[in-house]
Amino acid sequence: MKSAVTPQRHEPSRPDPDRALFRPVTREELAPAVREFLDAPGTAPIPVLTDGRDDLLRSVSLASGLYRAVQHPAPLDLGVVLHPEDLPDGVGDLARPLARAWLTEKDLAALDEPPRGTLLLVGTYDRLTLDPVRALLLAGYRDARRGLSLLSGRDAASVAWNVAKQYARRADDLDALGLFTDTDRPPHLPGVRVFDDRDFERADIQAEILGTRWRRVVFQGHGKDDSINLGEFTICGLNETAPARPGVLAPRCAYGLPCYKPEDKLVPLNRVEAAELVLSACNSGPLADLALYDPKYQLLLNALDSPARTVVSAVSVHDSDRPENVAWMLGAASGADSVDTLNASLAGSHPYPAFMRFGLPDPADETPAAPPPSDHRPDPLVLTTGHRLSALLTSELLPHNHPLRPRLGKLARKVDLWVARPTHLADQAPDEIRTSLTADLQSLDHVIAEQVSANPEDEIMNYPAHFGDRSSLDPAVHEVTCHCGRPAQEFTRRGLLPHVLDTLCVVCMRCGDVTFRVPGAPRLWAYAPDEVPQGGVLEVRASLTAARPGPVRLGLFVPTYLRDDTEVEPAKTRVRAPGDRARDVTFRVRFAPGTAPQAYYFTVFAVQDLAVSTARRHFGVVPGHG
Repeated sequence: MKSAVTPQRHEPSRPDPDRALFRPVTREELAPAVREFLDAPGTAPIPVLTDGRDDLLRSVSLASGLYRAVQHPAPLDLGVVLHPEDLPDGVGDLARPLARAWLTEKDLAALDEPPRGTLLLVGTYDRLTLDPVRALLLAGYRDARRGLSLLSGRDAASVAWNVAKQYARRADDLDALGLFTDTDRPPHLPGVRVFDDRDFERADIQAEILGTRWRRVVFQGHGKDDSINLGEFTICGLNETAPARPGVLAPRCAYGLPCYKPEDKLVPLNRVEAAELVLSACNSGPLADLALYDPKYQLLLNALDSPARTVVSAVSVHDSDRPENVAWMLGAASGADSVDTLNASLAGSHPYPAFMRFGLPDPADETPAAPPPSDHRPDPLVLTTGHRLSALLTSELLPHNHPLRPRLGKLARKVDLWVARPTHLADQAPDEIRTSLTADLQSLDHVIAEQVSANPEDEIMNYPAHFGDRSSLDPAVHEVTCHCGRPAQEFTRRGLLPHVLDTLCVVCMRCGDVTFRVPGAPRLWAYAPDEVPQGGVLEVRASLTAARPGPVRLGLFVPTYLRDDTEVEPAKTRVRAPGDRARDVTFRVRFAPGTAPQAYYFTVFAVQDLAVSTARRHFGVVPGHG
């Protein structure tokens, strides 16, 4: 399905020599051209060292359709030039206004920890190695006091080109936002042109990409550091004018073999007209000593050769999917930083920064504060339900023909999707999941309560013995007061297998087993007089503390041999528990005049979220008066 946004078709533009924003220069011309540019802000063109490279001249030409004027970016706090001897005179001078203060590599290495503040690294790609970049990336990850930006390229000319682009102001009418994904079918949000695998089968994606001037565009798919797959189309990292490095591993096309994808559907990344390129694929921008292929074929380096002022790439593997796509689309139009947005969304999946930024934050964006780390962990209620479903379905507590099994199995399949990190396979918002889950739980709780009330010997009521036999005693024991008023002990039996739930028990020397429940289930006590006369009424006060606010089903039953002589009011009920404090629920047990005088017991049960809690109270029937 195509977005409603109208494609912005155009022919590649050529710079007007009288009004050119960029000025291609030779190495000899670079230093004086930089001095002229810095001494006359807004009047002299931005010097670009093309160094005889036709691909950079083409990028300069394409850039004229993206940028309209000179604009000095807000400087970062600190800057470091890596191996300045690699760069010709003038590059360092052009970079100097991009940071407030500059350190040498020796200064940086002497620090006990990475410096505080935003940091700019400038240097050729060969110098962007695990040491020193990894420590700087990790130090700046999710730390508002730090932040790393890089300016780099395959050689000195590419570095100079990326420094020069930082002074270009994006055209005011450059507003196209695009997302091309081969791994997701995200929603089409306003203002973003979205293309997924369905579009790749029926649209000329190459023409869509190359025929539009993009403010920001994301390419998401599988691949290596030389390519990103978009169906039969491929974002290609090959720079045909760059020299190959003998003896360095390269893709199959370097050895005279045909490309593994249709060659007429390749999209040369350095010809994409975009102010910002986001390469949302694993290893789309590895550090130099971690790269798989020859730099001639590197996606990152081809992107840096393009007109893009900013390039966002993945330094390693990541789990970017639906949450990141939606977060990026929501933030892109408002000027949110792509690196901060994507890394924040992935913060719940891995402990390292997946994306890094080449280029300075765009001064044309009113960049909001960095988003907080996203937490894609499922609702705790989903996890609790999943654990209980696993126990009920796999522990053999319930026989294979138990009437609950089909419905429990259906809910288990839903929970399995809900527990997974959100993808296009489980496209529900957290509040939608919660609503659906609570509805299922209330329905199942009602069925469980009905079954227990009708048959207190239902297999589900045997969970304390079934799980307890497959458990070991936790040495921690707590003193509590039994509902008879005497001291009692509360302890936990820990399940020995993943599908065996822990059970919490209260035992009183007078009453024996008093209460049973599983962790997170309602806490239940039953208060009643010790005796009731024949033909009398036993008033029972059940004290319920729910694990969470919401409906709880309760009931009271007596032993089978006492049922014909009693009437329970109500036999079962539904209450809404506050969750943070106890609530009393009253039951009345009416006894027939002919009830045999002796000791009896009753059991109160509570059902919430598939868990059954019980409280047993002993009492005696005594001869009636008169």
